Amino acid sequence: MKKKNINTLRTRIASEVKQARSHAGLSQEALAMAAEVDRTYVSQLERAIANPSIEILQRIADALGVELVITFQSSSSSIN
Repeated sequence: MKKKNINTLRTRIASEVKQARSHAGLSQEALAMAAEVDRTYVSQLERAIANPSIEILQRIADALGVELVITFQSSSSSIN
């Protein structure tokens, strides 16, 4: 995967986590505690710096009360 596409994917994840956290009315600290990660990790995730594992993404989704959905798209999609 090209670095540009990795950065695009990180940015999408960052945006979705931040939006879901805001919608849930949680602070970064509250989300971190519920997902059993460090608050600085949530900050890094929301700034598209962190590379979260699937396990971390699932714990964050659970803490936010949302479903984690991972899809694979054809090579003609915007993220390859």
